Amino acid sequence: MHLSKAIVAAFFFVVLLGGTLAHGQLTPTFYDRTCPNVSSIISNVITETLVSDTRIGASLIRLHFHDCFVNGCDGSLLLDNTDTIESEKEANGNNNSARGFEVVDRMKALLESACPTTVSCADILAIAAEESVVLAGGPNWTVPLGRRDSTTASRDAANAFLPAPFFTLDQLRESFTNVSLNNNSDLVALSGAHTFGRAQCSTFVFRLYDFNGTGAPDSTIDPPFLEALQKLCPENGNGSVITDLDVTTADAFDSKYYSNLQCNRGLLQTDQELFSTPGADDVIALVNAFSANQTAFFESFVESMIRMGNISPLTGTEGEIRLNCRVVNANLAGPDSMLVSSI
Repeated sequence: MHLSKAIVAAFFFVVLLGGTLAHGQLTPTFYDRTCPNVSSIISNVITETLVSDTRIGASLIRLHFHDCFVNGCDGSLLLDNTDTIESEKEANGNNNSARGFEVVDRMKALLESACPTTVSCADILAIAAEESVVLAGGPNWTVPLGRRDSTTASRDAANAFLPAPFFTLDQLRESFTNVSLNNNSDLVALSGAHTFGRAQCSTFVFRLYDFNGTGAPDSTIDPPFLEALQKLCPENGNGSVITDLDVTTADAFDSKYYSNLQCNRGLLQTDQELFSTPGADDVIALVNAFSANQTAFFESFVESMIRMGNISPLTGTEGEIRLNCRVVNANLAGPDSMLVSSI
């Protein structure tokens, strides 16, 4: 890492947090001595995976979002079911939709080989989110690091705190406020992650036929777009069929997402709510600003990603550095269990 870049990033991070580092220990230089190639290792795995899975970048950034929104950025989403853990993977917002776990496993295996017992699963998600954005043509930023991994998960908290695709703007605002994010600038900037990736018919089909019990489609959907979606997702059809979140540039990280909203071509209700909710002048102004100025979107997105990545991290001696992102160290069996006492 270039020294001047690290200093600037560290300063920027301090400013975001009002002059102090939350929990005192997240820093962009955390692995400079102990695992200097951590970002390149993660980036290489994403690059290799993109050859056969063009949506993996969007899937990985979604894992980071859904991890941070549930009791903070602690890697809890990655834990599998055990006798004592109800995995967050089976929460309503994740079940049969959150994906990319095998890719995270590959990253972790390579990092354990290069830098044993050093890089947390929570930090892997944070770095993977940034690298995914960069590889899709979006902005880069120096990720504050030093998170540790939880030893618990909470499916109930995931069900309570993850925003649902049918949320109104007021409900979205509440979701962001609940995790100490801004309910306008952070909400609109982070929603811009829907500039790439896919969504299943089940997440928006309710808009296409009987929206909110009206017996008619959502009136905010552009008619030709509605017709195309109805062909793709017939009523009572296969809810697992996927389509592009951004109908203009499906795999590029750019500002076209916001231009789509201006044309009433937001795929999810939660997308179009940002532009079509009456009286929502603050968020509508941001949609217009980001559509007109991609640089402004990128700058705001970076700021909001850093802020989100700082939601209640475990640091210092809290939590652990998992050897396997799916399992807490106390439940490991075999040769790896001998390493647990030193982490």
